[in-house]
Amino acid sequence: MNRARAALGTVARHDDRRRSFPQVAPREAPDGRFAATWWGNAWVDALEDIALDPARLARGKTYAGRGHVDAITVTPGRVVAYVHGSRPRPYRTEIRMRTLGDDGWEEFLDGATARPDHIAALLDKDVPHALEAVAGLLPAPGDLVPDCSCPDDGHPCKHAAALCYQAARLLDEDPFVLFLMRGRGEQELLAELTRRNAARSAAEAGAAAPPMPTVPARTALDATGAGLLPLPAPLPFPDRPGRPAVFPPDPDAPDPLALDLLATEAAARAHAFLTTGLDPVAALTPWQDAVRLAAVHPGSGLTASTRALYRDLARALDRTPTDLARAVAAWRQGGAEGLAVLEEPWDPPAGPFDRARPALLAAGLPAFRPWRNRLSGRSLQLRLGRDGLWYGYESDADREDWWPRGDPDHDPVDTLDGLLGR
Repeated sequence: MNRARAALGTVARHDDRRRSFPQVAPREAPDGRFAATWWGNAWVDALEDIALDPARLARGKTYAGRGHVDAITVTPGRVVAYVHGSRPRPYRTEIRMRTLGDDGWEEFLDGATARPDHIAALLDKDVPHALEAVAGLLPAPGDLVPDCSCPDDGHPCKHAAALCYQAARLLDEDPFVLFLMRGRGEQELLAELTRRNAARSAAEAGAAAPPMPTVPARTALDATGAGLLPLPAPLPFPDRPGRPAVFPPDPDAPDPLALDLLATEAAARAHAFLTTGLDPVAALTPWQDAVRLAAVHPGSGLTASTRALYRDLARALDRTPTDLARAVAAWRQGGAEGLAVLEEPWDPPAGPFDRARPALLAAGLPAFRPWRNRLSGRSLQLRLGRDGLWYGYESDADREDWWPRGDPDHDPVDTLDGLLGR
């Protein structure tokens, strides 16, 4: 078949407007919520707004939680799956909605490319709240139309409700599923975002570029002149690193987010070396550099792509994602010194450490037990860094699971007051 296609000059192409997702594993939801993102919750709200019978919603949520929804297929305007009910044969269940017109997509794309952080957020599988106002992107009350092959004429029936709840989980992981529901595939949108972002960047660069000093060619080549003309003065250093190119996804190329991260890092290091003559990360160990990379990544640590970054960096250095997340918190607290405070206990000399305990007692704080450079309570801890600063840590009561919190300070009482919000 492939040879026949090649002979005819055609190549099989990925259908960007049809995505299928395997069955989502059952998941307990203690708080009763099926969505963790604001756009996922908007989807759930639209479902619950159309429901005429709360009991059917509750049964649909139970069906979703027990894994009764099979693989889900999403195409523009439709979400389809087979849902298992009380009978042996599953029911074909469908959710329909209208797709966005050209004007709606123009509004969305204009808003998405208006600011670089909007594009970065979308590439990070996050939807900025500023795009919430785009007309018709998020489902409104009455926007979802359920249909099911079961005999129940509820609106929606429990099978359609289960499909909606499971779809919210897909939206949490990847908002481009929502965009596909509204009519456009991920590759199509990314290509358009890339084109518009490149055009905007070129316009900004053209407006900001300083004029180049020039010499007329006739003057430079005039043999009767008094020798070679002096070279023009060097251009001034840029105020900040340049913006790297946009890397659209390609199935045969490396991960575009990883490429973007590496290009951004290279630009920042080049700018620092150009302006100071020093490489800010040359002396870091591979672990320190991995922590720094994760700490400066624009994601929050909760989005899908950021979780993948944490997982890949941790695996490369034989650590766990939890190890990396804790180290990132320490780096954001105090840079390389904060990471050293997390990982390297030491024996401080007499002086500030010995004076800290009576100072804490005088401030009305409970007694802390000392160990090397650490003072520990039931849920709060202070660590003295080699830089003379006190670093705050928190844990669940009576558990040795300490996480960096707050800003370091020369005064241990002020450090704890910051943790306690006093």
